[in-house]
Amino acid sequence: MPAAESGAMLARKMIVGGKTCLHGIAAASLAAAVALSCGVARAEPATDPAKVPLPKPAPNCERAKFRVVLDVGHTADDTGAVSARGFGEYGFNLRLAKQVDKALIDAGFDKTVLLVTGGPGKRSLYARMARVNKMSADLLLSLHHDSVPDKFYEKWEFEGKPHIYNDRFKGYSIFISNRNPEYDASLNFGRMLGGKLRERGLQYTPHYTEAFMGRNRHTLLDAKAGVYQYDTLFVLKRSRMPAALLEAGSIVNRDEELALATPERQRLIGAAVVDAVDTFCAARSRAPTQVTQSAKSVPHPRSSRPRSKPKPKPKAEVATAPFLGWYLPSAYQAKQQ
Repeated sequence: MPAAESGAMLARKMIVGGKTCLHGIAAASLAAAVALSCGVARAEPATDPAKVPLPKPAPNCERAKFRVVLDVGHTADDTGAVSARGFGEYGFNLRLAKQVDKALIDAGFDKTVLLVTGGPGKRSLYARMARVNKMSADLLLSLHHDSVPDKFYEKWEFEGKPHIYNDRFKGYSIFISNRNPEYDASLNFGRMLGGKLRERGLQYTPHYTEAFMGRNRHTLLDAKAGVYQYDTLFVLKRSRMPAALLEAGSIVNRDEELALATPERQRLIGAAVVDAVDTFCAARSRAPTQVTQSAKSVPHPRSSRPRSKPKPKPKAEVATAPFLGWYLPSAYQAKQQ
C-alpha cells in the first residue's frame, strides 16, 4: 500500500482494487485464519445455513438506498485478542465482515460499505470515525470476536507451543452506547440482530452481568437478544447514526474458535445480519418514531435518572476521552508477540 494511504480507512466500494487492500493489510492474520478454518472443516455451526432461506424484502424497505457500514474491528498492526490457537482476532473479523458484506450485497443492499482500517489501533480511531460520519450511512455495525479478562486464562499446548484459553464462556454479545445520538434506534437494531441470531440456534453469553467481571461488567438491556450497554466504546459513541458492535463469539474458547473459523458459521451470521438489517430498514422507512417506541421497556439511562441541576463538565473531558472504550473490554488488548 502506498505510504499516503497507510493508516487510512478503505471501503469496498471506494477501492476498485479492493483485493489488493484486503490482501495487503491483513495477509498474515487472514492466512492464519484461513489455515485454521481449512484444518477444522468438521466443525459444525448451530444451524445449517443452507436450510436458512434468505429473507424476503420487508415492506417499505428500499434496500438499494439503505446504506450499512460494516466496520472490521482492529487492524493488521493491532490485531486485538489472540485466539486459543494463537491467531489474531483481526483475521476472524475480516473474514466474517467479507461474508456479511457479500450477504448484504446479494440481498440488494447495494450501498453497503466494508471498512478496513490500517495502522496502529489508537491512531486510526479518530480517522475511522471521521470517514464513517461522512458516508451518510443509515447504520453502523462493527464486527469483533470476543476474549476474556486475563485472570480467566488457562494454559495448554497446541502443536507443541504454549497457548492460553478459556472454555468457560462462549456465545455472542451485542453492545450499544447511550452516548450515541441514535440510542433508541441502536437498541432496537441490537434487539433485532440478537433475535435473528437466536432464530438460527446461536446463544448469547450472559457472563458480562456477573460481579466477577469487575470493570468489564455491563448492564444487560435485553435478556432474550443479548444486548448490553457499553457507553465508552469509541465507534459507538462517536458515530452519528444508529450503531451496534457484535462480538460474534469467543475465540479463546477452543470449540467455539473452531466453529467461528468456518464459512458455515460466518454465512449463518451473515444471514442473521441481513434479516435484522431488513427489518430495521423497514421500521425506519415506515415511521422513525415507531422504532423508538419498543425501547420504552428499557428506559434510556439519561431519561431514567432523577432530574437534578446539571453540573458543568471539566474543560478537558473531551480532550482526554479514553481510547480504551474502543476495545472490548480493555483487558482484551492482547497482541501477538
